[in-house]
This record gives sequence, C-alpha cells and structure tokens, in this order.
Amino acid sequence: MSGSVPRTLADPTTILCENLTYSYPGAAEPALSEVSFEIPAGEYVGVVGPNGGGKSTLVRLLNGLLAADSGSVRITGLDPATEPFEVRRLVGVLFQNPDNGLVAPFVEDDVAFGLENLGVKRAEMRARVLEAIAAVGLAGYERREPHTLSGGEKQRVALAGLLAVRPEVLLLDEPTAMLDAEGRREVLGRVRELAGSRTVLHVTHHLEELFDADRILVLNGGRLAADTTPVELFSDADLLRENRLVLPTVPRLAAELGLPFCRTPEELAAAARRSRDGVEAR
Repeated sequence: MSGSVPRTLADPTTILCENLTYSYPGAAEPALSEVSFEIPAGEYVGVVGPNGGGKSTLVRLLNGLLAADSGSVRITGLDPATEPFEVRRLVGVLFQNPDNGLVAPFVEDDVAFGLENLGVKRAEMRARVLEAIAAVGLAGYERREPHTLSGGEKQRVALAGLLAVRPEVLLLDEPTAMLDAEGRREVLGRVRELAGSRTVLHVTHHLEELFDADRILVLNGGRLAADTTPVELFSDADLLRENRLVLPTVPRLAAELGLPFCRTPEELAAAARRSRDGVEAR
C-alpha cells in the first residue's frame, strides 16, 4: 500500500498543476476548472470519476495535446503546451486501444519506433528494445506480428514502446478498458512492477485497479472532488455515492460484514476468520 514501494528515481520528477482550467470550444461548462495538485517523483496516483469528469482532458493537458485556458501545468518545471518535445521525452502515454499504437510489422520494430524518432544509435536501440520487451514479459516475441497477439499482449507491446524511450512519467488513460480479464491482469501486473521506478498517473473506471496506488484523485464535473488514499476513498460511502463510484466487490462485502478494509478474497476470508474466532473466544 501507500509508502511501501522504495523510490528509485534519480531525478526529482514532479507533476504540478495549479488552478488548471480548460474549456472545449462551444462547451457550456469547462472540462476542468481550477484543478490543483502536485505529484512527487515516483508516486503512483490514480484518477477516477464519472464520465465527463475531466480525466482524459487532464491527460491531454499533461502531454501537451491541449493548452490550458488558465492556470498552469508543469512536468519537472516544463510547460507541455510550449515545450511539448522536451516534455514528451519525459512522458509516455498509454491509451485505451492498443491497436492504435501498433504501427510496424513486427513487435521489435514497434517497440523501436519511438527510439528511431529520437535518433538513438542502432546498437543502443537494439539493447533498449530487448530490455523493454523483457520488462513487460514478452521476451521471445520480437519477431511476432502484432496482429497475432491477444489484447493484453498488444497493450504490453505498447507499454514496452514507452519503456524503451525511458520516460520518467507514465500517463495511463484507461489502459485496460478494451481488455478481457486476463489482459487486464497482464497489464496491471506490469504497471505495479513499474510503480516506484516511474511517476505513474493512472486513469481508470475500475477502482480495484488502484488498490496499490499511493493516492487517488477524484474528478467530477471538471473539479477536483477529493485527493485521498485508497483506503480512505473505499471507506467513504458518501464520497463514493456523490461521485458515482462503484465500490469493488471485496471491499464492499467487507464493509457489509462489518470487517476492516480488504483487497482480495484471501484477505476477506482471513478477516472473517479472525472476526469469528474473536466472537467464539468471548
């Protein structure tokens, strides 16, 4: 849980948003309104909220795809809107549909794509491609054709392409939205392994994907409704209801049974046994 992962970043990478406001042309209300938060280096932060809350808009502002109407965004002191190329050397974005990010005939070529754009030398490129493919658990897939892979494997190839560039910040915009249960497990397992060695901002509709997050930001109606820990969010019925968030099954069952917060069925079973043993002892 929060604070349990050793921080290994060499540089003080930080995401800083101050009074960030953005409106789409013709929209009656801003997509984001006066949003402020700071993410220290190496922190794993989730972003949740109802549809239209501003989550994807935030990702696009952080990556320089949009420019704020007012307020500011800084990635290690850089402005994504005015210094997009410098920021994109530091930031990697993983979107919902893995097919949209696959552009080459073979896995190794896809993973090398970003390095080619950066002009990395051939020998170094080869080493970084192999390292990144191994990091996502796909060693041996170098000459596989992306269209033959499962959804989870495709998304891991896309993640490898980001890792090869060695970004300090990973922005994950609902990366499991189009995956089946097995694909979700594959991708989330790799994300958890990266937590602590990268700054991670993870947008999702699935609260159970954020059990291991350091913090969770709740966006609703373009405003920051909460900046809290997973345990505090999952224990706050009013906050969940006000922001139309669905409590994951295991924590919900634990709450209904009057047990402490539990993440997994195993934790729930153990808590239930302790509770039963305590009652019997009395």
